[in-house]
Amino acid sequence: MTLTSATQTSSSDKTDSVSQDQNIIPADGDRNPDGLNGDHDITYYAKHRHTVKAFDPDRKITAENVDKIRDLLRFSPSSTNAQPWKFILASTEDGKDQVARSTDERYPFNSPSIRNASHVVVFASRLAIDEDFLLKVLDQEEQDGRFDSDPETFRAQMHGGRSLFVNLHKQDMKDVQHWMDKQVYLNIGQFLLGVATLGIDATPMEGIDTKALDEQFGLREQGYNSLVVVALGYSDEEADYNAKLPKSRLPLSEILTEV
Repeated sequence: MTLTSATQTSSSDKTDSVSQDQNIIPADGDRNPDGLNGDHDITYYAKHRHTVKAFDPDRKITAENVDKIRDLLRFSPSSTNAQPWKFILASTEDGKDQVARSTDERYPFNSPSIRNASHVVVFASRLAIDEDFLLKVLDQEEQDGRFDSDPETFRAQMHGGRSLFVNLHKQDMKDVQHWMDKQVYLNIGQFLLGVATLGIDATPMEGIDTKALDEQFGLREQGYNSLVVVALGYSDEEADYNAKLPKSRLPLSEILTEV
């Protein structure tokens, strides 16, 4: 790409311009270049991540980045900090194969992505949110120092506020299961953007047999049900057709009202 300017620039300015231009990934360019972890605005990753259609089975996520993946799962926001979720992280061939059994029969087009990915995460939601669980969350908050300035007052206020919203969804709106599922989807949204900042590609999948997946890992017996699988790894440059396609979104005029 040729850069032109109405004013004369210094040699260093020209170097900066070229460097910045190289960071703009065209529709047919590499969406996961070396050096992706450079200094970029968060919108850079939102614009340049994509859903991978074929993973390179030979590329693996480093142990350092796997630790960061665990942190992304753990530190997601949720309404009232309820955290009604559980995750399964599969990295071995056997582990990924267990996840892929939930797609082999009804959604076979998703199976290769699971088996060829470096890692796979199963996102699950709680089936119930009872007083014992709310107290467990409250105890953890206290251990983490959130009530230190006035433990008796702030602990009671936090428990009362969280219980208010939980009971609202249980008793009035009668959608507590859906409400908990929505918290898991908040986690997934942050997770997809978070791994992109690590230069890791991802493919979220709802095309899974959740009943089969729950049975495979005994999730319902533990009080959870699976919702989504996210495959993680690195795009196969030859087979991943989506990497070469331009990103398409509705214009802001269609989706945004500013007042």
